[in-house]
Amino acid sequence: MKYLHSMVRVRDLDASLRFYCEGLGLNEVRRTEVPEGKYTLVFLSAPDSPDAEIELTFNWGSQEDYGSARNFGHLAFRVDDIYATCSRLLAMGYTIHRPPRDGHMAFVRSPDLISIELLQDGRLPAREPWASMPNTGSW
Repeated sequence: MKYLHSMVRVRDLDASLRFYCEGLGLNEVRRTEVPEGKYTLVFLSAPDSPDAEIELTFNWGSQEDYGSARNFGHLAFRVDDIYATCSRLLAMGYTIHRPPRDGHMAFVRSPDLISIELLQDGRLPAREPWASMPNTGSW
C-alpha cells in the first residue's frame, strides 16, 4: 500500500493556488481539466516531500457550501522558519488563528477554511509580536 494524496474541494482555484503556492510554498505537480465533468484537479506537493500530494478539486460553477466540518481536522507542514512563514501569510491578508507563540506551532486557514498546521523544524525562541498575540477564531 502507498499513500497517494488528500483531496480538498475549493471554491476559487486562483485564491487557493495563491494560498498554497505563494503563501505556503507548495509546487503545482500536475493539472487535469475535465470539461465533460466540469471540474479541474490540481495536485500540489511540498519541495521536501514530493510524494505526499494535496489534490485541489475545483467544480466549475458550483455554488455548494463546503462548510468547515470539524471531522476533517487539518493538514500539517513542517517549515524552516515559522515566523517568516506566518509573516508572509499575514502580509498576504490571511489570519494567523493560532500564532506561533512558542516558536513551534501555528494554525492558519485556507480560503476554503481548511485548517493548516505549521510546525517549526526544531524550535525557535519566542519572538514578538507572536509571543503575545492572542488566538483568533477557530482553527
